[in-house]
Amino acid sequence: MNSSLTLQPASAKWYDRRDYVFIEFCVEDSKDVNVNFEKSKLTFSCLGGSDNFKHLNEIDLFHCIDPNDSKHKRTDRSILCCLRKGESGQSWPRLTKERAKLNWLSVDFNNWKDWEDDSDEDMSNFDRFSEMMNNMGGDEDVDLPEVDGADDDSQDSDDESKCM
Repeated sequence: MNSSLTLQPASAKWYDRRDYVFIEFCVEDSKDVNVNFEKSKLTFSCLGGSDNFKHLNEIDLFHCIDPNDSKHKRTDRSILCCLRKGESGQSWPRLTKERAKLNWLSVDFNNWKDWEDDSDEDMSNFDRFSEMMNNMGGDEDVDLPEVDGADDDSQDSDDESKCM
């Protein structure tokens, strides 16, 4: 069967924010990207990969969005859609209107934040903390506290040979 005639949903990840919902369609080398924002529905289609596989996703959304203030951005690895919530500050416990489990859709836990109970000040503190953690690399100048028994020369107190 010719792959260009077969429609298959693109795998996608989503996460919720105070004013927006983000959906990332994971399609490498996408072409002919078409994203249609409606008040309560999102339609996504593209050709993807070297074999120009046709992807189509139709999502009946959990709540309404503002189609005029929603947008998308294509990269070589994915298409990120930014959906402006119709009602800011309303949490979306799921992306879809129906509770059905879609095998192509998952939560993007790397970008998920529980923002409902946080004030703006708390979020900025969280963002500063995240930035600080991201900047903590393998700097040679950082003095780490000494840990007893952490010498490379000392014998390990656990007998690991029993596990083999």
